[in-house]
Amino acid sequence: MSRIAYVNGQYRDMRDAGVNIEDRGYQFSDGVYEVCEIRGGKIVDMPRHLARLQRSLHELRIAMPMPQAALEVVIHETVRRNRVTYGIVYLQITRGVARRDHAFPTKPVKPAVVVTARGLNYQKNQETAARGIGVITIPENRWPRVDIKSVSLLPNVLAKQQARDNGAYEAWFVDGEGHVTEGSSSNAWIVTKDGRVVTRSAESGILAGVTRAVLTELLAALQIRLEERPFTPAEAYEAAEAFVTASSQIVMPVVRIDGRPIGTGTPGAITTRLREEFHRFSNFS
Repeated sequence: MSRIAYVNGQYRDMRDAGVNIEDRGYQFSDGVYEVCEIRGGKIVDMPRHLARLQRSLHELRIAMPMPQAALEVVIHETVRRNRVTYGIVYLQITRGVARRDHAFPTKPVKPAVVVTARGLNYQKNQETAARGIGVITIPENRWPRVDIKSVSLLPNVLAKQQARDNGAYEAWFVDGEGHVTEGSSSNAWIVTKDGRVVTRSAESGILAGVTRAVLTELLAALQIRLEERPFTPAEAYEAAEAFVTASSQIVMPVVRIDGRPIGTGTPGAITTRLREEFHRFSNFS
């Protein structure tokens, strides 16, 4: 079955879909995006994702292209037309099409909207989680406003490729003070030997992950202590467990960091429980 994309008011076959070459997202990475999990044909935590979308748009001074209710209809329709029951839906909004100039267009232009959806292999995802993944650490080299979910992701792309080149699944950025910030496409977590879950505060240096926010509620419900503070790679090496969170991975166990086994070198009990119970605290629409 051909995939269908929503592009600026039209549902098009992916083979025929396209954007203007002077779209500012293409020219300047002048746009934002969101990725939501699809589970059982429903969108997971869409209200949180759209709230973060609105914040990102506000920070870049891009207008919402349509009322939120209308955007929700487009997202659901894109998922329906692609017949995705398990996978992801991708939403991108850019400032729009204008003559190439670094400054904003002098005359307002309509923001450009693209929505796509694709299925993922549930069994493969579960098998990966059962094995756990490897992570490498690399120096932080991104712009300071990583709290904006911008489409400007070149450092993240290079970090992810460096991880793959080193036989790992993900890369964790380490700031100038020697602390882990986050992954190239995920938030970073460790579990101490006495059972405390540690992750960096979302106040600075990381994206406020939606999966991260849901997980904090789950931790509170399970009465597992959460510490929002920086941690170093050295502390991570000595941790009992580690994991990453993202919409496409939920809670993914990390069993190696920079080639060193974490804990027993297998997914830990706390991480496994968090993955199993995560969706009890998610919103489905």
